[in-house]
Amino acid sequence: MFSIEYAESVADDLNDLRAFDRTRLLDRIDRQLSSEPTRQTRNQKIVIGLQAPWDHEEPLWQLRIDEFRVFYDVDEAGKRVIVRAIRRKPPHKTTEEIL
Repeated sequence: MFSIEYAESVADDLNDLRAFDRTRLLDRIDRQLSSEPTRQTRNQKIVIGLQAPWDHEEPLWQLRIDEFRVFYDVDEAGKRVIVRAIRRKPPHKTTEEIL
């Protein structure tokens, strides 16, 4: 099991959301990232070629939860997942545009 930690800036991301969305996101993050954060799936992948505006360890991962994108990195040795940002991604925007 991996522990999940949140960067300080994620609090601002979460405060901007409705309570329903916030609860749903946190539940899915806990469920999906605590056991297999580095398993690539349709909704979970490594982001290649993206210049993130925050500090992170390579590789940078993205978890898709409906219209939201959760960006995180993994410390395999320490069994930690560090969530760096949560963004809403409208269908007409690219990942780079939402950062």
